[in-house]
Amino acid sequence: MTKQGALGKHSAIILVVERDPHVRDLETYFLNEAGYGVEFAADGEAALAMARAMKPDIIITEVLVPKLDGLALCRAVRSEAELKDTVVLIFSILAAHSRAREAGADAFLMKPLAEQRLVQTVRELLAQRAGSNARVARP
Repeated sequence: MTKQGALGKHSAIILVVERDPHVRDLETYFLNEAGYGVEFAADGEAALAMARAMKPDIIITEVLVPKLDGLALCRAVRSEAELKDTVVLIFSILAAHSRAREAGADAFLMKPLAEQRLVQTVRELLAQRAGSNARVARP
């Protein structure tokens, strides 16, 4: 299935890597309500495999996920040619802003989950990405 086919009515596909099922459910609800398609991975290794297969618009990852933590996942995404331009948002209970930037994250949000802040950050990141892609594409 092509990415366009996978989008259906959604404006973007977001891969969420979160170990807490309650947070996953809230993120799904908030992001779906905002018009985004959401896929989930329970750990960093699964997320990397899914990212390779589906090429999401954004990866939102907690730092403390099993097998491959969120920071290592971000570094792995940045090191792969086909994924390096994928937007990565680190979302964590840990005060890891500087470590997230060092790993190559585009943005960092502290938990607890706040609907408006999450959706607004996703919108801004997608708009920045669209703007930078448009600038690159112009002659």
